[in-house]
Amino acid sequence: MHDRSTLAALRVDRFIRERLLPAVHRDAHPLEVTCWEAPGEPVTFAEAAAGEYRPISAGEAWGRPWGTTWFRVTGAVPDRWRGADGALPAGTRAELVADLGFTIGQPGFQCEAMVWSPDGRPVRGIAPLNNAVIEAVGADGAVDVYIEGASNPDVGSLFTFAPTPVGDPLTAGTDPVYRLRHVDVRLRDLEVAGLLADTVALHGLAAQLDPASPRQADIVAALERMIDAVDPHDVAGTATAGRAVLAPALARPAAASAHTLHAVGHAHIDSAWLWPVRETVRKVARTFSNVLSLMDEDPGVVFAASSAQQYAWMKEYYPDLFERIRARVAEGRFVPVGGMWVESDTNMPGGEALARQFVAGKGFFLREFGIDTREVWLPDSFGYTGAMPQVAAAAGARWFLTQKISWNETNRFPHHTFQWEGIDGTRLFTHFPPVDTYNSTVSAAELAYAERNYADKGRGTVSLLPYGYGDGGGGPTREMAAAVARAQSLEGSPRVVHSSPRRFFETAEAEYPDPEVWVGELYLEFHRGTYTSQLRTKQGNRRSEHLLREAELWATAATVHTGAEYPAERLSRAWETVLLQQFHDILPGSSIAWVHRDAERNYVHVARELEDIIDASLRRLAGDGAHTLTANAAPHARRGVPALSAAPRTATAGTVPRAEAAGWVLDNGVVRVVIDRRGLVTSAVDLATGRECIPPDAAGGLLQLHRDTPTQWDAWDVDVHYRATVMELTDADRVVAVEDAVVVERSFGDSRIVQRISLEAGSRTVEFAFELDWHETQKLLKLAFPIDVHTDRATSEIQFGHIDRATHTNTSWDTARFETVAHRWVRVAEPDFGVAVVNDSTYGHDITRAPRSTGGGTVSIVRLSLIRAALFPDPTQDQGAHALRVGLVIGAEVADAVAEGYRMNLPERVVTGAAATDIPPLVSVSAPGVVVEAVKLAEDGSGDVVVRLYEALGRRTTASLSTGFAATAVTETDLLERESTASAVVDVQMGERPEATLQLRPFQLVTLRFAR
Repeated sequence: MHDRSTLAALRVDRFIRERLLPAVHRDAHPLEVTCWEAPGEPVTFAEAAAGEYRPISAGEAWGRPWGTTWFRVTGAVPDRWRGADGALPAGTRAELVADLGFTIGQPGFQCEAMVWSPDGRPVRGIAPLNNAVIEAVGADGAVDVYIEGASNPDVGSLFTFAPTPVGDPLTAGTDPVYRLRHVDVRLRDLEVAGLLADTVALHGLAAQLDPASPRQADIVAALERMIDAVDPHDVAGTATAGRAVLAPALARPAAASAHTLHAVGHAHIDSAWLWPVRETVRKVARTFSNVLSLMDEDPGVVFAASSAQQYAWMKEYYPDLFERIRARVAEGRFVPVGGMWVESDTNMPGGEALARQFVAGKGFFLREFGIDTREVWLPDSFGYTGAMPQVAAAAGARWFLTQKISWNETNRFPHHTFQWEGIDGTRLFTHFPPVDTYNSTVSAAELAYAERNYADKGRGTVSLLPYGYGDGGGGPTREMAAAVARAQSLEGSPRVVHSSPRRFFETAEAEYPDPEVWVGELYLEFHRGTYTSQLRTKQGNRRSEHLLREAELWATAATVHTGAEYPAERLSRAWETVLLQQFHDILPGSSIAWVHRDAERNYVHVARELEDIIDASLRRLAGDGAHTLTANAAPHARRGVPALSAAPRTATAGTVPRAEAAGWVLDNGVVRVVIDRRGLVTSAVDLATGRECIPPDAAGGLLQLHRDTPTQWDAWDVDVHYRATVMELTDADRVVAVEDAVVVERSFGDSRIVQRISLEAGSRTVEFAFELDWHETQKLLKLAFPIDVHTDRATSEIQFGHIDRATHTNTSWDTARFETVAHRWVRVAEPDFGVAVVNDSTYGHDITRAPRSTGGGTVSIVRLSLIRAALFPDPTQDQGAHALRVGLVIGAEVADAVAEGYRMNLPERVVTGAAATDIPPLVSVSAPGVVVEAVKLAEDGSGDVVVRLYEALGRRTTASLSTGFAATAVTETDLLERESTASAVVDVQMGERPEATLQLRPFQLVTLRFAR
């Protein structure tokens, strides 16, 4: 027999395009449309309904960038559609269909709309590929609705990464960007729609099968017979005959060994990205209303949505919609997942902030829905910290899901279902959907790929299929739901079943109880520039985290010691702002200019609020008098002030530079530092050991300017080829000694930087303070410290501990890890000597090895990525003035690095006019490696004191924790402050000042609750 499969496929393609798609709607009837343009930002329905509307016709332009245009749509089903009995033909349905001028860009990245009823209820959304509204047509055939059109410009859905001004309303222009095509009432033929779904399912499946297989031949033959059975001039009248031809092919069941995909409706909605937060609120409403409408249409659909923040927006701005969601949640069909406030970045949030993502998120779901989510749901974050398993488990999570690691540029991750072990040994059952997308359309190609790609065959047989338009929202469509229905059991295809995340994870765990183990971070070999982009946003986050620590500590002390009212609501609002802005396109710096300008403004507001709380709390604690106190919120004593307390400070001074022929010397009796005439550190000696930190013929504090032109994803990526071009900034405009510092001024390109190098008395930290006026584009500024230490690994602080990473390139995994993330410090060391580099706002680092110029061996090169200047999506990224600090800690143990990291990020506060001679600490810990991360009052308003601490050095430790207040009980809890099985508390001595004895394993995280 001759092979006709190629021609048959072309025939089916054309039949779908020219016959079936146009026949889904038997007829269309235009509706009357008028419009009113909101003058500024979005308005309420009441304001819009009161607007002065004008007629608008198909073909007219509408919508300035980021504007809102309201359309009033009225009309009725035409009489010609009705039979003698006044009813619509059997097997049909009337629906409103609107095309606002959709472009070829993706759904969620362009204009969208919400349909409102005349009495102000949100009905459902309109978006490309999902623009039919059944609910808009009344039982009597009348149409009377408002459409809230959002003329969001397409910032870059085609991802050519070209710079564009439209990401900022100040530069986006005012000319209309869309042209209305039609707003009709249409008569949908349900049988033709069914035939279309049947045909698409079988045609797609045939394309995935072996051309020599009998199954493919049967399907191709059936499709051709179907085309013969359907009259191209009367598709509606012959669709039933066509479906009958295809029915046997659709009825052939899947093989017993077929992979099973648990289909979960999904709409990954970025809480900000190529649109501002205010638009995300509307995107969520449009998407969630679409889902509720689809659930009415298809009883099998189950939808999962994460991010408590997005539900909170619905409760605040769309209460009617929120109550409809609540009803579906109670049914188990609208499923809150993830338990975090937002789908945050996990590399850069601090430890307590990562914990609070769960405290806030799970707390909201418990209060509003009575649901304790068991999974972590982060499909799109840019790599995952090795602290996550412990943090998630401490919040009551049992499972973890992402698919982002499938984006790796170099190495293919070896598992899709596995146990993920964190830095403290906690394990989390983890799944990567092998479909390699969180926006599946349930195409046959995706289903076949998922089955082929699944890496754990022979041990597991199930995977999760998140389907629905995402990123910019939209969610699942009726076409996707129809595809799920046809793939439930279809020969040649994996099985597809409607499911929920919980059902999937319980099934996967039961069939594969002992999967392979992956230890440590899940490093994404991509998007490494997100550790550096948008410096101001990152500084706002870092500063806010530490201000929140101070505000909670001093407010708790003021409540416990003086009876002051605890500012719970103010603190909660501040936390929610900070948590929202840790979303994985805000904190990483990969959003449009509008988003980052909003974020920076919000950080200023948070800082003012927290400074006010701190000042009021310390003033209440100190009273009025003549004493001067220094408040130390850090977990370590410094300058005579105990940790977490206030006391008179031991006087200190800076080290005055001494001029020498080669430059200047800073010598405080602990370390001796030489700065040459170029303003570079040529020597740094630990005087107790005589150990020199700077290698021969090298210099520290060296600024290096690289070309930074990523292959794609500008703000996201730093590609390794940046190293091919570098300019070392060794020329100085001016190097002078000023009081207790050496000041270095440099100019380069269109930019200027002033460095202030200083050394405090008694300190082993050389501090570099930078004032940078940055006006470069597509450049990356690094700060380099060659360290005379031979090691094959570097230690970097992460949440609640640290991680070791190779500095060599033995394997492809090591080679791909050429830019890494760290929090307040990194350290390189030999067994008896180490050097740390601490910072106040830098996350991106690269730490490598190089040959020693004399004497053999290798040295370590520690470099910090200070600032970038990408052009997409924000062409003005990081232009202007910046200030940041870095410290070189000479002769540093891990404990020194931890303490110096906190010192640089938690400046002391001076309290003048105090009556008190000291403010004693609320809690004290005996072991220096046990770090108190948070002291606060309980979330439930009981007045109990909650203390969160962790073992920071990676050692087993016994420590005693004593309180500075009376308590009636001490309980070990999870992050949500619910009693848990004691794992760290081995003894409690009650009394006026209780004391708990703790035995901690390396990096263990512990939360203690003290009942008052």
